[in-house]
Amino acid sequence: MQILVVDDSRAMRSIVIRAVKAAGVEATFLEAQNGAEALVAVRQVKPDLVLSDWNMPEMSGIDLLTALRAEGNAVPFGFVTSEGEAVQRDRAREAGALFLIAKPFSPDAVKEALAALPG
Repeated sequence: MQILVVDDSRAMRSIVIRAVKAAGVEATFLEAQNGAEALVAVRQVKPDLVLSDWNMPEMSGIDLLTALRAEGNAVPFGFVTSEGEAVQRDRAREAGALFLIAKPFSPDAVKEALAALPG
C-alpha cells in the first residue's frame, strides 16, 4: 500500500506516518506540503490512500478532495485535521472523504478508520 500524507507541518506528517505504522499498516509513504503538491503527486503516483490535513496554504485539503473528485479520481481519501466540527465532518463526507480523524488522535483512532477502507 502506498499512502500520500498531506500536511503543511513536517512534524505532523511524521506523527501521522508513525500512527499509521503503529496501527499495523504495511505501507510506503509519500509526503506533500499542501493540496497543490498533493494533486500533482496523486496524478503522477496514484497512491492507494490520501491522508490530508484540512487547512493548508496554496490549496486546502477539502479543495484537494473536490479537485480530485471533479477529475473523476476516486482515490480513497481521509482527513487528519484539527477541524472536527460537525460542519466539517458533513462537508468532508459529502465531498467523498471516507473518514475524518480529529487531532489530537491515537493510533487506535487511525487503526479504526483504516479498517473501514474498502479492500
